[in-house]
Amino acid sequence: MPWSKCIFIKRITEFTPKKDITDIPPNTRGIYALLKQTKKNYNVVYIGLSAGVKAGVRGRLKAHNRNPKKARKWTHFTIFEVHDNITNDQIHELEGLLRHIYRKDLKANSLAKQLSYKKFKKLPEKNLNTWKKN
Repeated sequence: MPWSKCIFIKRITEFTPKKDITDIPPNTRGIYALLKQTKKNYNVVYIGLSAGVKAGVRGRLKAHNRNPKKARKWTHFTIFEVHDNITNDQIHELEGLLRHIYRKDLKANSLAKQLSYKKFKKLPEKNLNTWKKN
């Protein structure tokens, strides 16, 4: 059996135009980012996930594109498809990590309702001075 290059991520597509949404295989599970192209740059507008139970990434992107107000805010997308053995909880934690990082960014996550990951608030010792070396 060949070894995987990454533990979580099976394959990616980056900076893909939204016209290519229909090329995404059904029930693709993973993390995706909606991007807005400005010249040579791609600004992150939203980070989301699809665990593939009801809809894969393709369905989620189609839903984002149906709303005219949201549709004009992004031009491209990036998908990080997860391996089949990655659980839905692990996908949620990956998304939570990324959203937590971007939560204070003025430009990123302009479409997001959830700006942080609640489980991170329950973790101990947020102050680095109180961390103990093991």
